[in-house]
Amino acid sequence: MSHRVTYGEDDPRRHTAKLKAMLSGVADYAWHDVGKVNDPRARALLKTTAEILLGLRKAYDEFEQEGEMIWRKAS
Repeated sequence: MSHRVTYGEDDPRRHTAKLKAMLSGVADYAWHDVGKVNDPRARALLKTTAEILLGLRKAYDEFEQEGEMIWRKAS
């Protein structure tokens, strides 16, 4: 059984989790499509897209980790 945590509308974790999933999905899609095109510029664009989106996802991860430390200290 999975334990899905539900956060309130005003909790940033609710929004960051959703955005991280969306960013990961688009990044995966871009990486998958790299092998489908022969144009080197298109391949580079798809790779760059995936890398940027994964970097942005990492920023969300770091935001959540910093927030959890703050939330723990406040408790």
